[in-house]
Amino acid sequence: MTIDRRRVWGWWFFDWASQPYHTLLLTFVFSIYFAEVARTHFIGQGMDAALAGAQAQSLWGYGLAISGAVIALAAPVLGAIADSSGRRMPWVWVFSGFYVLGAAGLWSLTPDQPPLIQAVILFGIGLIGVEFATIFTNAMLPALAPRDEIGRVSGSGYAFGYLGGVVALALMLLLFAETPSGRTLLGIPPLFGLDPAAREGTRFVGPFTAIWYAVFMIPFFLWVREPGPGRPVQIRRALHDLWALIRSLRHRRSLAAWLASSMFSRDALNALYGFGGVYAGTVLGWPVFLAGVFGVVSAISAAVISWLGGRADRAFGPRAVIVAAILALTAVCVLLVGMDRTSVLGIPTPDAILGNLRLPDLIFFACGAVIGGAGGALQAASRTMMVRHTTPDRATEGFGLYALSGKATAFLAPFLIAVTTDLTGNQRIGFLPLIVIFLVALVLLVWVDPEGETPP
Repeated sequence: MTIDRRRVWGWWFFDWASQPYHTLLLTFVFSIYFAEVARTHFIGQGMDAALAGAQAQSLWGYGLAISGAVIALAAPVLGAIADSSGRRMPWVWVFSGFYVLGAAGLWSLTPDQPPLIQAVILFGIGLIGVEFATIFTNAMLPALAPRDEIGRVSGSGYAFGYLGGVVALALMLLLFAETPSGRTLLGIPPLFGLDPAAREGTRFVGPFTAIWYAVFMIPFFLWVREPGPGRPVQIRRALHDLWALIRSLRHRRSLAAWLASSMFSRDALNALYGFGGVYAGTVLGWPVFLAGVFGVVSAISAAVISWLGGRADRAFGPRAVIVAAILALTAVCVLLVGMDRTSVLGIPTPDAILGNLRLPDLIFFACGAVIGGAGGALQAASRTMMVRHTTPDRATEGFGLYALSGKATAFLAPFLIAVTTDLTGNQRIGFLPLIVIFLVALVLLVWVDPEGETPP
C-alpha cells in the first residue's frame, strides 16, 4: 500500500482546523470566561464567592454531560449508516455546520445579564459538531497508510493539530483577548475596534474559532476523497450489522476490554480538558490571559509529545503509550485535589516565587504540560489501537462504536464532578472521581491484546 502524501496532509488539516474548539473554547479561553461571568452573576444573586464558583462549575458540568449523552446515543448509529453507504464526506460537511454555528454563537455571552443557559446550549451544538466530524475523519485513517505506519500518521496528525491550537491561541491572546488593562498581551487594543469594557475581545474567541475552522478545512475538502463510489443507504441493514457487532463483543475479549478501558480513560481526560480552565479561573483565581499563556505551554507540549508518542507507538505499540499516559494523568489529578491558591498537599505556600506566581501556579503550569502531552499521546495511540481492532470497510462503524465507548459514559465524569462539587461545596474535592476512573481504565488494559483483533 502506497501513501498518498497529499491525501494524508489533507487529513491532517482536519486536526489543525478542529483543534481550536478544544484549545480555545473547551479548555483555555471560553470555559474560563464562562466561569468568570457565571461566578460574578451568581455572586450578584447573593451567593458567597466559593459557592458561586461551585455553582458555575456545576452548570458547566451538566452542560457537558448532556452533550456527551447526545453523542453517545447517535454516534454508533450514524457510523453504521455511513458504512452502509460507503460515504463519509457528506457527514463531515453536515457536522462542520454544527461546529461553525455553535462556535460563532458564543459571541452572545455578554458579561452583563449573561445568557448562561443559551451559551451552554450553543457550546454543546458546536461540541456535537466537532465530535461527530471527528468520528467520520477518524474512519478514514485505516485507508491512509500501511498498518505499521498508522501509529506515526495518527501521532503526527495530533501533533499538527496541537500546533494549530498553539498558533490559534497565540493569535487570540496577542490580537484580541483583553488583559485587565484593556489591552492584549501584545500591548495593543483588541483589533477591529472590539470594546474591552464589554469583553468583546475575549468574546470574539467564538467567531474566531468558527472562522479558523472554515478556512483551514479547505485543504481537507480539496485533497481528501472517498475511497470508492457510494452505495444506497440501507438503514435497516446498517442497524442490523451494528447490533451484530455489539453482540459479538462477548466473544471478542480484547475489543470489549479495549472499548471499556477507552470509555473510562477518555471520559476522564475530556473532563480534565473541560474543567481545567474552570479550576484555573476559580480555584487559583487566574484571569483569562494568564490561562491563555498556560494554554500555549500545554499545547506546545501536546504537539511535541504527540509527535514523540507516534514514534513510541511505532516502536513499542499503542498499549505501552496508553499505560504511560494514564499514569501521568492520574498523578495530575492527585495534585489538583491536593492543591489550592495557598498550599500544595497540605504544605503552605504563601509567598510568590516568580512575579506574582506562587508555587501552586507554577505546579499548575507543569500540570498543563502533562495534561496536554499525555492527553495528546493517549488520544493518538487510542486511535491506533482502534485501527488494530477493525478493517477499512467497517472503519466508520468501528469508530462509531469507539465513539460510543468514549461517550457512553461521557456524562459520567462531568456529572460526578458536578455532583461531588455540589455535595461538598469544594471544587478541588470535585476532581476525586477522576482518579478512580483513570485507575479503572488502567486495570482493564490487562485484557487488551497489544496486536488487536480482526473482526470475524
